[in-house]
Amino acid sequence: MIRLSRRTFLAGSALTAIGGTMPAAPARAEDRYLDIRPGGSFNPVTIAVAPFAGEGADAAKVTGIVVNDFKRCVYIKPIDGPQPAVDPAAPALESFKAAGAQFVLTGRVDRAGGRFNTDFRLFDTASGQQVAGQHYTTDLSNGRRVAHIVADAVFTRITGEKGFFDSRVVFVDESGSAEKRRKRLAIIDQDGGNIHYLTHGDNLVVTPRFSPTAQQVAYMSFGEAEPQVLLLDVETGAKRNVGNFPGMTFSPRFSPDGRKIVMSLSEGTSSNLYAMPIGGSDPRQLTDDSSIDTSPCYSPDGSQIVFESDRGGTQQIYIMGAAGGGAKRISFGDGRYSTPVWSPKGDYIAFTKQAGGQFAIGIMKPDGSGEKVITQGFHNEGPTWAPNGLYLMFFRDAGNGSNSKMFMTDLFGRGEFAIPTPAGASDPAWGPLLG
Repeated sequence: MIRLSRRTFLAGSALTAIGGTMPAAPARAEDRYLDIRPGGSFNPVTIAVAPFAGEGADAAKVTGIVVNDFKRCVYIKPIDGPQPAVDPAAPALESFKAAGAQFVLTGRVDRAGGRFNTDFRLFDTASGQQVAGQHYTTDLSNGRRVAHIVADAVFTRITGEKGFFDSRVVFVDESGSAEKRRKRLAIIDQDGGNIHYLTHGDNLVVTPRFSPTAQQVAYMSFGEAEPQVLLLDVETGAKRNVGNFPGMTFSPRFSPDGRKIVMSLSEGTSSNLYAMPIGGSDPRQLTDDSSIDTSPCYSPDGSQIVFESDRGGTQQIYIMGAAGGGAKRISFGDGRYSTPVWSPKGDYIAFTKQAGGQFAIGIMKPDGSGEKVITQGFHNEGPTWAPNGLYLMFFRDAGNGSNSKMFMTDLFGRGEFAIPTPAGASDPAWGPLLG
């Protein structure tokens, strides 16, 4: 059972500024240190992360997690090599500036009164000023989370965008031979750390989907009885059946407010989309077609649904109103399109595209314009968005007999990073920020 929750953290935490009131984010877009929008030249901001002062093991752990977060975020680049220990309140900024650092991050970690205390300060080497600082007090078990929260605060101050480090990903852990494959739900921090298993592998599980408002996951379970759509609380481990449906059920996904699930139900050779409130009433049919409609996903404001359908002869992406009705096709490139997922910002739809023997992960605008392939290969599939809408995670089968693995890329394809997992991994679903 996961023993970390937003409530636990906030109820036991003091969050106060260090050295006066320091905004976590610039008040105006023009005050950002880095413009991460597409187009033009791009150079990441450089930062020196000095070893956090304090108790050795704790300080080293927090420092290491923060550095690793920055290494994987594309927009902030830690300068190479070990950094010297400094006075957290008064680092020698000129020496760091000479080494190529635009920012210097310092901090302190200690344990007092059964609590885990962390401070950080962010300095701009050009101005010589401290531009952010925060103090966190929490339970002893939350050191890893605090490190991600520090990284998020720095990311936000530099880019003006929300962070994503203090988040988790649920996925299907795959082990065993191809003939005796064991699939169970697991959850990890977005960097691959802190893994916990949510199911035991007794039944086949597929397509987990994180609620955007709570630490809950909807997924498909295939046992001896009919396939079931289950809802699992990742904090308590409690499970409940969302509903019993005739035929096969596919691709359950939450509405933006977390109160409904939209899914695909098979009826003979066709499948249609249905929406159902969690915990009550019968599902409402949204499409009525002889084709296969599946993989539905709500827009962030809940007014529209994007889905895949073969109603035009091949798998393509369509958009319709959340209440159903007429659907508009938005994909017109070569090949087949599937697994559409709307960005939390509403500006893009990610998808899987199959063409020319390759599987690609790409994005397009909701009107179908601006299609861009971010990565492609033998088999890439199942994109899922980071909570800030700037990164995607997906899984890849290299085609050499090895297990599938998960990868993360930024929205513009500037960097790609493997997510470490103990075994094969597929079907990632990125959850909301914890803090």
